[in-house]
Amino acid sequence: MTGDATAARPTWWVEEFDDDERARLEPWFTNVDGPVFALRNLPETVKGALFARYSRTGKSLRRLFLDEFADEAEARLGVPNGKEDLEARLGVPNGNEDLEARLGVPNGKQGSEGGVTAARGPATGDRRAAALYQRVFDEYGDDSVAQLGGAHVACEQASNLLTKVLEWGRLAAYLEQSTRYVAYTDRPGGRWRYHLDPEVAADAGLGPEYRRVLDGLFETYAELLPALTGHLRRVVPHEAGSSEAAWRRAVKARALDALRGLLPAATTSNLGIYASGQAYEALLLRLAAHPLPEARTCAELLLAELRKVIPAFLTRVDRDDRGVAWSRYLARTAAETARVVQEVLSPADPGEEGPSVRLTEFDPAGEDKVLTAVAYPHARAGEAEVAARVAGLGAGDRARLLAAYVGERENRRHKPGRAFERAVYTFDVVADYGAFRDLQRHRLCTIVWQPLTPSLGYEVPPDVEAAGQGDRFGAAMAASAGLYRALAPRFPAQAAYAVSLAHRIRFAITLNARELMHLAELRSTPQGHPAYRVVAQAMHRLVAEEAGHRALAGAMRFVVHDEVGLGRLAAERRLEARRALAP
Repeated sequence: MTGDATAARPTWWVEEFDDDERARLEPWFTNVDGPVFALRNLPETVKGALFARYSRTGKSLRRLFLDEFADEAEARLGVPNGKEDLEARLGVPNGNEDLEARLGVPNGKQGSEGGVTAARGPATGDRRAAALYQRVFDEYGDDSVAQLGGAHVACEQASNLLTKVLEWGRLAAYLEQSTRYVAYTDRPGGRWRYHLDPEVAADAGLGPEYRRVLDGLFETYAELLPALTGHLRRVVPHEAGSSEAAWRRAVKARALDALRGLLPAATTSNLGIYASGQAYEALLLRLAAHPLPEARTCAELLLAELRKVIPAFLTRVDRDDRGVAWSRYLARTAAETARVVQEVLSPADPGEEGPSVRLTEFDPAGEDKVLTAVAYPHARAGEAEVAARVAGLGAGDRARLLAAYVGERENRRHKPGRAFERAVYTFDVVADYGAFRDLQRHRLCTIVWQPLTPSLGYEVPPDVEAAGQGDRFGAAMAASAGLYRALAPRFPAQAAYAVSLAHRIRFAITLNARELMHLAELRSTPQGHPAYRVVAQAMHRLVAEEAGHRALAGAMRFVVHDEVGLGRLAAERRLEARRALAP
């Protein structure tokens, strides 16, 4: 990970903070101006609550902190009046340099490793911890040590293409700004919320066309939102027992669901990450090897901020013989694999294809294997003998055994144990990119996807068609596809920025029955987006009917196959009830 990141740095808007706000932010964030930054010195509960709110607001994390969390965070440390009181509280009366030293941030370059704990202890404690870590690693090569320290990081103004790269790792927690609850109708920094790639922007012909088309997509989105909301308010009944406010929020959510397909993959999002040092190292290596310039730039920014909070865990990332070599290996094998696939398979570009879910692989003995895993811990015999006994059970005894293991599930969060992981399924799915980006976040699944292009087509949402706006939606999709085709020859990695979320993508997803229970029950709920509800419902049906695993499918009793009208309404009612009970 070498070279000058500045030359390839994208243009982002810089949020303005006054001097007082900057002073209040500096103790808690590794920088106040950049789009990538780490959190420090905050209590874990505050960091968790910040990220929880992050996904449902259009605000940046730092603005959200000032508006809703700063007073509480400062009060917890007894520093109600901002940075000066924080410095006094931590015993650093001589300004920012002493504060950095107290926090273990010598020369303002290397950050505290332990949040509030480090802030209350001498900087030498951090140096000793770092030295101990390095000695353990050098002597034993124990990578697991890097699993024991972590950091909260915000990556703001990241395109939807970049968020899929950031969210690839399994051993991390992610919270992404929602396109279902946040209206993308504002223009922070004077520009719509989309990533402008520097190379594309610098192209005399394609740069202006890129901006013209993407501006047009956002303008159409912003113009159709009030029109569609007004239409839905006229045609969707106001159910008895629902407050006016809950009904209006549910109507707006349905309008946002219908129109999010207009947003291009260049649409920027705010992403919060919590991960261990080891997970960040793996992420940085992937980003550095990625063909998307935005990903490589993000790697540079992310490494700089992480080194302010967990420097000891990231010493290998930009070493030529370690991290740099690993990233080169990843990039080389990806490019060579793509070349060989083209040579030996000669894959043709697909034609337009409707949404579909196909069960492509499963083990016919999957239910037997689950029952064997259920019985094994309680049977004094080898697995082969237990499996033979299970195979000889009658239908009644098999049902009794599975029922005992599953128990009385009172809600979808009551899940049976790991025996369900013995049955594994692979599905080939064609769905819109919006649905894919939601399903891709299920980290226990193995998901691989094909390039995002407009070739598989799209579908005009029924609500948009009913509101008489189908032609405008179609015109926006045609503009999106035209820009993709113009970009692809010169900018193959960046061309997908132009593709709208309504366009379809093909992906394969492999998951076990336990994860399928989680995915299908969560993603089929009435408040779920229609595009991924149908995928979850189809997976559940195929396991029961095509795989023949009716007992396992039956245990997934909270999968919702009913069609729903105003899906968010029940959730809004529950939210109002919780607010009424809150102190």
